[in-house]
Amino acid sequence: MLAFRANKLTPHIALLPMALTVLVAYIGAALWTFKTSFTASRTFASDNFIGAAQYVRLFDNERWLLSLHNLAVYGVCFIVACMVLGFLLAAFIDQNVSGEGFLRTVFLYPYAMSFIATGLVWQWMLAPGAGIEGAVQSLGFEGFRFDWIIDQELVIYTIVIAAVWQASGLVMAMMLAGLRGVDPEIYKAARLDGIPAWRVYLQIVLPMLGPTVATVFLLLCTAVVKLYDAVVAMTGGGPGTASEVPAKFIMDHLFLRSNIGLASAGAVTLLIPVLALLAPYAYARSRRKRA
Repeated sequence: MLAFRANKLTPHIALLPMALTVLVAYIGAALWTFKTSFTASRTFASDNFIGAAQYVRLFDNERWLLSLHNLAVYGVCFIVACMVLGFLLAAFIDQNVSGEGFLRTVFLYPYAMSFIATGLVWQWMLAPGAGIEGAVQSLGFEGFRFDWIIDQELVIYTIVIAAVWQASGLVMAMMLAGLRGVDPEIYKAARLDGIPAWRVYLQIVLPMLGPTVATVFLLLCTAVVKLYDAVVAMTGGGPGTASEVPAKFIMDHLFLRSNIGLASAGAVTLLIPVLALLAPYAYARSRRKRA
């Protein structure tokens, strides 16, 4: 019996050094970035400590403030749209529709694509005179305009459209897994009581999917903070700096402007909301396990 248990544990023990190496490297990189953000590092790292000067300079930078505003707008629209659309798709597929396997594949397939590919496809689809605008105009609607991608006020919403198209399939898959764990007798009892389907999902099913919804929300929040590829592929941060986001600001200052200290300050600033989300989530999970 002991030998059998030892054999089962052997693969996990073998992976332990690799896991520890990755953990130490990740924490070490985070600590190095934190330290660098308090120095006057430019092209190369420096030990010239200047306190919080980089953070003051960061929040005096209009481009950084604009990037935070864009990220907030993008984050709210992206998370709400993904969760609503993903849940609706999951509820639709949960009705045992014909071709369920095919539909799951179709809805989930965009998530398998890289954000660069997604961005380039949507850049063409949203290009004025081509893509969606050109297709509608060719149907006889000459006055139709869909030029959001070159509009400074609306360009961030084009990135939302592309990102929701890609990520909603993942939300659908996770929500569907949660719905499949709901007792079918609940739906039968609701139908016998004459409760509308929308009320069943809103007032009964969704509260039961609390852990799933929390996990989806956390994943989407992480995706918001990491937004970079789609912006670079679709708009390059333009027109002008209208679609600038923090990750692009950091990468530009790290590689193009040779300002490691300012880029590190931006990276640390982005890490704070992620930790603020992860900490209560991890605490809640540990409380559930102890209970």
